[in-house]
Amino acid sequence: MDNKDILSAKRTIDKEVEALRMMEDELNGTLTQALDLMQNTKGRVIVTGMGKSGHVGSKIAATLASTGTPSFFVHPGEASHGDLGMLTKDDVVLAISNSGETKELSDIILYCKRYNIPLIAISKNPNSTLGKMGDILLKLPDDGEACPLGLAPTSSTTATMVLGDILAVCLLERRGFSKTDFRQRHPGGKLGSYLLKVSDLMHKDKEMPLVKTGTPLQTALLEMTSKMLGCVGIVSNDNKLIGIITDGDLRRNLSADMLTKTADDIMTHNPKCVGPDILAAEAINTMNTTGKGITQLFVVEDQKPIGIIHMHDCLRAGVA
Repeated sequence: MDNKDILSAKRTIDKEVEALRMMEDELNGTLTQALDLMQNTKGRVIVTGMGKSGHVGSKIAATLASTGTPSFFVHPGEASHGDLGMLTKDDVVLAISNSGETKELSDIILYCKRYNIPLIAISKNPNSTLGKMGDILLKLPDDGEACPLGLAPTSSTTATMVLGDILAVCLLERRGFSKTDFRQRHPGGKLGSYLLKVSDLMHKDKEMPLVKTGTPLQTALLEMTSKMLGCVGIVSNDNKLIGIITDGDLRRNLSADMLTKTADDIMTHNPKCVGPDILAAEAINTMNTTGKGITQLFVVEDQKPIGIIHMHDCLRAGVA
């Protein structure tokens, strides 16, 4: 890439950042009004727009839906051929048009007015058809495009995308949307695996390798072998976890009289444990940072084991 290309790239970045700064300076109470409307609607947020605005609108609708605000995109052309029936009086419409004069939006605008469906307009022009017809106007910066011809949607679509992110993040914070909520909407892919909790992957009930304190080591080894998790936990008489025996513990304690001992004689006292609600990724970090190269952790509540998670369980689920 030569210097001319780099200079062009920097001009584009500077122009788009300038537009975002302008939008930042123009933020006002209409944003809060729009958020109130979107948060309190009994229905969905219906996003619509034509051309590049439509592409950005699809992304905004997807982001809203994945962060706790029921939303979907309606193409204005399809709306004119039956999809207006997807709108209800309980919904809110978010209509995007940089100029505010996109003729394909006319049927949706009229439908909203006819059936008293709240309309939030996103446009640079308050005096446009969309700007005037909207119940609330979220103004885009009127600072031209990064395109040197001033024609290709560049700065305007970037500003629209950021405005959509602002709405999604503000609503997310208002709703107290959590990592757990986010994971429920992202069960697949890397995001889904990253947000898996220990409780989603742990072995529990009869799958846990456990013996009581004072159990002969030979019996503990049989329990450890049958559960095939590379360890066995030792619990007190009141079922609290007091120790663990791993493959490493066995190697370190090899002796001619080893099988005459009890599990308590060679166990590691007060083993590292985790709670059921932490992320599996955090459990892996705990395994990797203990300094002992452990590959399994007991999951406890009130010091009582309720499960066990193995490094291999995390890797199979795509958590790394």
